[in-house]
Amino acid sequence: MQVLGIGSRINHPKFGKGVVTNVTSKLYWVTFIESGLETIEIDADCEVIEAVDDEVDTVSFSEVEQSLISILRRWSDASSISPIADKWKGGTLVLKPADSGLSEKEVPIDTFFHKIVMVRDRVRVMEQKINASTNLDDQEKVDLQQYITRIYGSLTTFNILFKNQSDQFVGEKTK
Repeated sequence: MQVLGIGSRINHPKFGKGVVTNVTSKLYWVTFIESGLETIEIDADCEVIEAVDDEVDTVSFSEVEQSLISILRRWSDASSISPIADKWKGGTLVLKPADSGLSEKEVPIDTFFHKIVMVRDRVRVMEQKINASTNLDDQEKVDLQQYITRIYGSLTTFNILFKNQSDQFVGEKTK
C-alpha cells in the first residue's frame, strides 16, 4: 500500500474532498473542504485524486492552515468570526410598538448580531474598494472615507453585543 505524502488530494466517503496536511505512522491529518481538519487511518478507504510522494518538501500544518484561511478570505464573502458577548447568547431582542394594538416582534439576538457583523464586514469591503479605486481622486476618497467613518459612528450603539472590543465599531474621535 502506498503512503501518501503531504499535499496529496483525496475523496473520503464520509468527509468528502480534502488535502493531506500531515502524516504520522498511523494517521493522515486531512483538511477537508466541508468538514475542516480530520484525522483518518492510513489504511482508510478513500479515493486518491492526486498522490504526492513522501519525498516532497514538508510544510507545517500552521503554514497550510494560514494558506487556507487566506484563500477562503480572498474568494468568499464570509466574515471573520466575531463572537457575541456571553451575556447575550441565546437572548431575544423584543421590538415593542407604541401602539398597544400592534403585536411586538421578537428576534433572536444571535440572528440580529450576525446581521450587524455582516453590515460591518460589507462596509469594510466598500472602504477597501474605495481606497483601491483608480477612478476616484484623493479628495473623493477622503470625502467617501468620512461618510464611512460616520456610518461606523452610527453603529457604535451595537458595540455592547461584541465580546471582543477589537471587533467593535469605531466612529470619529472627538478632539
